[in-house]
Amino acid sequence: MDVGSLKDRSPRWVKDVANSATRRFALQTVGDRPAPDFLIIGTKRGGTTSLYNYLLMHPGVLGLFPQSRGKKSTDYFFSTTYHRGDDWYRSHFHTERHRRRLEARLGYRPLGGEASPYYVWDPRIAERVRRTAPGAKAIMLVRNPVKRAWSHYLERTQNHVEPLPFTDALAAEDERLAGELDRMLADPGYHSTAWDWYPYRSRGDYLPQLERWTSVLGRENLLVVRSEDMYGDVQRVFDEVCDFLGLPHHELPTRRTFNASHTSPRMPEEAEADLRAHFAPRVERLEEWLGRPLSWSL
Repeated sequence: MDVGSLKDRSPRWVKDVANSATRRFALQTVGDRPAPDFLIIGTKRGGTTSLYNYLLMHPGVLGLFPQSRGKKSTDYFFSTTYHRGDDWYRSHFHTERHRRRLEARLGYRPLGGEASPYYVWDPRIAERVRRTAPGAKAIMLVRNPVKRAWSHYLERTQNHVEPLPFTDALAAEDERLAGELDRMLADPGYHSTAWDWYPYRSRGDYLPQLERWTSVLGRENLLVVRSEDMYGDVQRVFDEVCDFLGLPHHELPTRRTFNASHTSPRMPEEAEADLRAHFAPRVERLEEWLGRPLSWSL
């Protein structure tokens, strides 16, 4: 039996004890643990998981500590976790001592980072990142917002938290989100499930999200990747990401997608038409901001 199978079959209490011991050790050595070098900040249903897994295939990229746990995010900047403090956050990244050993073998400094599609969406998080990891670079994937909205909805129905048909959910979106942003900005500890779960249309309005992050980190520290480009030519886009992070190119051993639905029902025609009309002017403004076409058929 391999280690992974043994871990999967371990009782919950064994896993909890192991996790607690690991975190205690990591906190004891937190003075040697730097903040992340990069964050993949979104978008939801845009390929965040795939890109993070591709990066982990690079010999110069370190996953979260301990790497055997296979997590892609600490969720630290969420309001429900942020109270744990920066030491707790840095305890999830590998030590400089470990990086120096790896650097001696590789010939360049390895990088560490995490990924969460919620990071770009919560308006409080960019500033939190600036305070905690001011040198971090950010990567955002942008997907055709019409298809993204439908994929988001399908995920919520599969998770049994969306009772409405898609057309009704779109019609209810403004009411569901009403007042949530004001409450979030007024209360740093408030997490809005409605803001997380139901913004099928709103999360596809990428430009305000990008402007918020570049105003904090600087435009040179944020790379925008079209999801369709990544899935169309994984290696080429991966090389672009490596250039952005200052890593040497590396041939990926696999280019399969992660956390993707390969089949899905047809989007209702009425909802699709409404979304196309809604996003057309917004995508045009985004293309102007990026200085390149996105080639989404809207």
